[in-house]
Amino acid sequence: MSVVIIGGHDRMACKYRDICKEYKCRAKVFTQSPGNLEGMIGEPDLIVLFTNPVSHKMAIVAKNQAARKDIALVQSHCGSGNALREILRGVFQSGSPVHG
Repeated sequence: MSVVIIGGHDRMACKYRDICKEYKCRAKVFTQSPGNLEGMIGEPDLIVLFTNPVSHKMAIVAKNQAARKDIALVQSHCGSGNALREILRGVFQSGSPVHG
């Protein structure tokens, strides 16, 4: 499974990747907006959007890409490692993304 994480805290980027590895997921993490975020998202199985620590522009790009490419999108106000674990646990337990 591939996951794109948008938003979150800069200092947590490596931790987000490690948590995804625990669930056997490949992860791309964008805590800051690169020049071409829209093109860099690709076609993952899941987009995790941490809404509190993210720019408005990044949130709009994530939501638009998810809708355009029919990608599951899970939003969380909190950008903690525990929030990511809870999201991934929900995905793997139910077989489909939880919406939070």
